[in-house]
Amino acid sequence: MEYDYLIVGAGLFGATFAHQAHKQGKRCLVIDRREHLGGNVYCENIDGINVHKYGAHIFHTNNKEVWDFVNSIVPFNRYTNSPVANYKGKLYNLPFNMNTFYQMWGVTTPAEAQMRLESQRAAALRALDGREPQNLEEQARLLIGDDIYERLIKGYTEKQWGRSCKDLPAFIIKRLPVRMVFDNNYFNDRYQGIPIGGYNRLIDGLLEGVETRTGIDFIKERKECNSQFQILNSIFKKIVYTGSIDEYYGYCYGKLEYRTVRLEQERINDSNYQGNAVVNYTERNIPYTRIIEHKHFEMFGSEVESIPTTIISKEYPAEWKEGMEPYYPINDERNTALYAKYKELADREENVIFGGRLAEYKYYDMAPVIERALAAI
Repeated sequence: MEYDYLIVGAGLFGATFAHQAHKQGKRCLVIDRREHLGGNVYCENIDGINVHKYGAHIFHTNNKEVWDFVNSIVPFNRYTNSPVANYKGKLYNLPFNMNTFYQMWGVTTPAEAQMRLESQRAAALRALDGREPQNLEEQARLLIGDDIYERLIKGYTEKQWGRSCKDLPAFIIKRLPVRMVFDNNYFNDRYQGIPIGGYNRLIDGLLEGVETRTGIDFIKERKECNSQFQILNSIFKKIVYTGSIDEYYGYCYGKLEYRTVRLEQERINDSNYQGNAVVNYTERNIPYTRIIEHKHFEMFGSEVESIPTTIISKEYPAEWKEGMEPYYPINDERNTALYAKYKELADREENVIFGGRLAEYKYYDMAPVIERALAAI
């Protein structure tokens, strides 16, 4: 059978590309090595709760075209990401705003908060003695001061990356949001929410009418067929590849590095475990970075009591090894240079489109992934 596109990976990039190609009358086959569609946005329904199987996914964008596009597939709800940080049992609102500063110092006006911040920033500036920050710790102290850095940034960041803040590059934290208003909305984007009924409805809508097959390992099949364009006894004019770019090329230059997350899921006989979808645990000696309570993504107010149980997921960061799910590219000097070599190979391909976070070795939010997929077709 002949197809216009073989789309490798049924995540957001692959599903969006397939949707647009199908609308244009192209014949597509979407395959995925997992046994389900949706990539990392896949949800598992437990007790009527849509559980984000691969960690929290919160859609947000300033791009009205993208927002209108996803809402044309499935309407989104009003969820607003307002995480809470737990440090030694005391709770702080995120991102850093007047609520945080009141909880940290007892200040009640922007002027008081600004004085506290400026005092601590001045100390960090003196310590630099005229030079630029050389690492994340120095950059964070300069941006936010010692108190917030020590309680809310240091431990969480070191768990997340598996490295001391002194060994992490300064650029990771250069865009740290600091607000002099009482606003706990984590994102500045105009549009934000979760698909009503969960992300599976979005993926199913995108792939409606498109042929899909799961449990198929493209790399393995390609080796066995010994051809880039013949697989499963079919012919493809082009391939859209959303997997790891280094794996596509047989790791010929070496393996790119990632951080990953191990999710420990628990069903609790309580209708409301923590009162919020996301609670970060910022102490270094607590092994997980955060607890996700999934029902709060789609149930609000007294609605959470309608289901007497709840599902939580604890997130444990880890160094990626082959066989694990890669989550966060480590965009340090070594990996950036290594990816550039693979991209050189990819740029020479006439019949292969590389797209998505693994194929481009870049941590994308969901909206930019959709933007890129819409632009690629």
